[in-house]
Amino acid sequence: MAVPKKRTGARKQATRRSHWKAIKPATTKCSHCGATVLAHTVCTECGYYKGKAVSIKSADYVAEEVKPKKKTSTKKATKKAEAKVETPVEEVKAEETKAESEEKTEE
Repeated sequence: MAVPKKRTGARKQATRRSHWKAIKPATTKCSHCGATVLAHTVCTECGYYKGKAVSIKSADYVAEEVKPKKKTSTKKATKKAEAKVETPVEEVKAEETKAESEEKTEE
């Protein structure tokens, strides 16, 4: 385990810790109700953000319907799916032509 050879001086400690400062959070006024709010956050009083109702607290809030996301497939998967779809169609066409040629030969 590492052990320091000499004790750190008070001045060195003080200069290192000089950057440990508490910063006052940025606050703004709500555009809807005028309450003091943290910047870039929803107002805790009325539920508005940038003039729009985004919280259940607001009277004008309307819940949006959430649509399920479509799965995006890779190129290989789409090519395989296309190949599977095309194969039966070609077989059906081949069978139809065989059946037509057999009917003509029977006549």
